[in-house]
Amino acid sequence: MKDPMKMLKQVQQMQDRMAKVQAELESETVEASAGGGAVRVIATGAQKVVSVVIDTAAAEDTEMLQDLVVAVNEAMDLSKQLAATKMQAVASGLGLPPGLI
Repeated sequence: MKDPMKMLKQVQQMQDRMAKVQAELESETVEASAGGGAVRVIATGAQKVVSVVIDTAAAEDTEMLQDLVVAVNEAMDLSKQLAATKMQAVASGLGLPPGLI
């Protein structure tokens, strides 16, 4: 059996690293686009949309614009992937099973 104090210290270190990563994710961004760049969405690694840029020509075609707004979903997916990758890196040093965090 492992030393409980050592294990507690490892958990505290992991919590500190996770807090640091979460703070970093607030300032990191991902970008997604649709319609050949007619719509661009920028989101943080903390899944917050910070910018949506819509080409003027796309704004005139409501039906096309509605289809292009799905770029928000792509930006959110990229943001979640970024966060998952960073969090997995934090947890990898603990020897936990994959997917636990």
